[in-house]
Amino acid sequence: MKTLLIKLVGSYLNLASYLSKSYAGNKAILLFSTPRGIKITEHQRDFLDTAFKEELWHNEAAIMTYRWLGNKETILLAHGWESNASRWQNLITTLKSKGYNIVALDAPAHGKSGSTSFNAILYSEYINIVVKRFKPSIIIGHSVGGMASALFQHNYQNEHIQKLILLGAPSNFVDVLERYSNMLGYNQRIRMQMNATIVERFGNHPETYSTAKFLKNIQSKGLIIHDAEDKIIPYNDALQIKDSFKNSTLITTRGLGHSLNNDTIVSHINAFINA
Repeated sequence: MKTLLIKLVGSYLNLASYLSKSYAGNKAILLFSTPRGIKITEHQRDFLDTAFKEELWHNEAAIMTYRWLGNKETILLAHGWESNASRWQNLITTLKSKGYNIVALDAPAHGKSGSTSFNAILYSEYINIVVKRFKPSIIIGHSVGGMASALFQHNYQNEHIQKLILLGAPSNFVDVLERYSNMLGYNQRIRMQMNATIVERFGNHPETYSTAKFLKNIQSKGLIIHDAEDKIIPYNDALQIKDSFKNSTLITTRGLGHSLNNDTIVSHINAFINA
């Protein structure tokens, strides 16, 4: 049923592109950048209620942050698409027991944060505001949260960031856009218009936005964890990032999928942080 709905949406926009290419292309971008309104579950809410909560602001949009106090370094956690800060519960529980000061944020248009749309550029600005407030020395980002973290460090070269951990992060935005377009079955008219819309809104071509490129001159120590069987972000993305991120280590898992959210990953992260 879900696959049929996706194909119907793609077919509708393909047809609409012959009446108005700009309408169809802009709708495709809107769909791409609008996460579903997934409600926080009672279990997730109970966990997040154990944190100190603080709202920060980007223009008129709220940035919800959650903080678990400790006496060691501060670690910032940035989740991925259609998730929220509670996805880090297992990792936070371990890091708390080790005495770390932990901060997690909800991404734009996710959880309790504001904005009606989402992209890695906006997310990186949210991260910058949170970094200014809490001054972490370590950032851990999952999926597009990893890309946004890399873009933040590329743009701001924050000297406090000593370690950067990327879990299942995409390398090139062009590839992400291509996979999305293929999934919906978009025609060439829509694909060209999406590229034009991105240039118009952000001032750069999609090729500009590359985690691998962002990390090329980053001096922080890096840990890249990626599953060889990841069906969302191909393993080759991790290889591209590793080639560019010179001061990094790549750990390859098998059978853990894209979420990378279990005790094995927690152990790898804990070992890297304490090295």
